[in-house]
Amino acid sequence: MTNWPDDDVILYDGVCVFCSRWIQFVIARDAARRFRFTPIQSPYGVRLAQAFGIDPHEPDTNAVVHGGKAHLKSDAALTVLSNLSGWGWTRALFSVPKPLRDAVYSVVARNRYRIFGKYESCFIPDAELRKRVLEE
Repeated sequence: MTNWPDDDVILYDGVCVFCSRWIQFVIARDAARRFRFTPIQSPYGVRLAQAFGIDPHEPDTNAVVHGGKAHLKSDAALTVLSNLSGWGWTRALFSVPKPLRDAVYSVVARNRYRIFGKYESCFIPDAELRKRVLEE
């Protein structure tokens, strides 16, 4: 995995309804305000995606930089969940074989627009949340 200078940054598809709801889910449970966010459509998001081999025009995964390393697909989701207060139990899901976890993740990722919809533009956070969004 490639190192990245910023830590605890979640890269997400900003026009994806499901992905934006995932970010809202994390925000509501991130009492420590540990995580910051960047839509893949932003200049910062594009650089981050390219650094980790994600096509910013056809993203098939979200990612999280944690501990200086990028975690993709199911590892990204479980890394974020397991670091939220009250969600530490999700660490046990790392024991499920990664190919199985990623297969389920990939089915949802491939069908996310069809199932959940797509925004015309990126999700716009409120003023308080904007402090935690990296875009440039």
